[in-house]
Amino acid sequence: MPGISHGPRLSQQLSSQRILFVTTALTLCLALFAFMTQWTDRDLDDSAQLGEIAGGDARFSRAKDPVNSHLGGRFGTSSVCGKVQASHNGMLPNHIGWQHVTQKEQSSKIAITSSTSAGLEQILPWLYYHRVVGVTHFFLFVEGQAASLNSTSTLEAIPGVKIIHHTEELQNQQAKSRIWNETWLSGFFWKPCNYELFVKQSLNMETAIVFAREIGIDWIIHLDTDELLHPAGAPEYSVQRLLHSIAADVDMVVFPNYESAIERDDLEDPFREVTMFKRNYDHVSKETYFALYKEATRGNPNYFLTYGNGKAAARIKDHLRPNGAHRWHNYAKAPNEIKLDEAAVLHYTYAKFSDLTSRRDRCHCKPTREDVKRCFMLDFDREAFIIASTASEEEMKRWYREHVVWADKELNLKLMRKGLLTRLYVPQAIMQGLQVAGVFRNAVQVGQDRLAKSLKQEHSVFRSSSSAKFLNGSTSEGRLVSEAIPNEFLSINEASTTAAMPPLSPPRLHHLGSNFSSSFEGSQ
Repeated sequence: MPGISHGPRLSQQLSSQRILFVTTALTLCLALFAFMTQWTDRDLDDSAQLGEIAGGDARFSRAKDPVNSHLGGRFGTSSVCGKVQASHNGMLPNHIGWQHVTQKEQSSKIAITSSTSAGLEQILPWLYYHRVVGVTHFFLFVEGQAASLNSTSTLEAIPGVKIIHHTEELQNQQAKSRIWNETWLSGFFWKPCNYELFVKQSLNMETAIVFAREIGIDWIIHLDTDELLHPAGAPEYSVQRLLHSIAADVDMVVFPNYESAIERDDLEDPFREVTMFKRNYDHVSKETYFALYKEATRGNPNYFLTYGNGKAAARIKDHLRPNGAHRWHNYAKAPNEIKLDEAAVLHYTYAKFSDLTSRRDRCHCKPTREDVKRCFMLDFDREAFIIASTASEEEMKRWYREHVVWADKELNLKLMRKGLLTRLYVPQAIMQGLQVAGVFRNAVQVGQDRLAKSLKQEHSVFRSSSSAKFLNGSTSEGRLVSEAIPNEFLSINEASTTAAMPPLSPPRLHHLGSNFSSSFEGSQ
């Protein structure tokens, strides 16, 4: 309008926009700095070449890395960020491709032990994610795809990773374990499928304790490769900072688990595509949990599809032993245990439709109500096995959408407002940062170079079962597993013989009594 000047107002708006732009750019730069550091400038020619190296898996080759990198430790982002000098701090010593900027502040050695048959497309993101949040060592007991030459040559090239094959030698060692002569795990012996896996995991955990003691590990955690630690509430999203804050008299720390709540039936990479999770019973109000139990269960046997009793981290101490895949115990005394109020384990269970058939193919039970009880401990696993064994592809897809996929946005929003569902973006962001930085691709290339060099030198089949070089020294892999516990007679109290904790479902409605349950049912 005539007589009215827009100059100052326009100038103020432009100034505000510039400040907002600079602030946003700075934030992005800091985020990138946290996720990416130096990495090799040896680009793979194209995604097809990467697919061949990774065994035909295209998941590592969806996009060519957009970041210009140099061995000198710099990474490019944009003209706004410029170039940042990375810190050589030892999160992944001697590994070209990733350094974590807070590693120099670490004071604890934290190990994850896992029994896995997964491929590199699952193991590498899982492993590097945990390095970012502060885990320093990995004891991987491998079979199947995980035990292939391509996989082990890649994994063994990563410092802090120890590969243990399921060899006859290992079986002979584990056959001498005192576990077989005790009662706490005996209820799981000589049963197929999940029971057999549970015993194998427990024996592997005992073996991992031996390795952990040899190299001075402070804390040990058992996780599967479809689980991620979520150190919520800890400064810098750090497992290091989280466990460092635990009182010295605490022996075991329980991470309640959250379960993935997928919103589509065509997921390919759950770690990067899932952001919605169902919270654990321990992290929600009990009134809300039981009031909305039926809506949250959606016709399934339980609130969670699979287990609900979390996973635990244990201090490495004398007489430590596993207590099944979910807990640790001690032969000399009952451990002092605490449960975390914010941190959790994120369990990506049945996150892909193919999980139905892959689980079915691993177990050889009859698809009947009675026989599946021999194979599976949890009700949903039993139902899923029967469906996968008897239904057509179309019927399986329909069942999967009804029982696993959370497609009802209105219900999702309601349960999110009530606190039963939650959105978590940090794990996804870390995975995407690692992907963009080329970490997985570089790890595969380093492993292939290592394999080719070994084949050339030996002129024979590469034998990756050797762990001659682990960290800065060697381990006594030939030791008997029974040496995890001193051979002299122990005065064992009754608490130390507590039966192994199996995977347990969350509380059901009837757990609080029929009157309490009825009052909630009537209020809905």
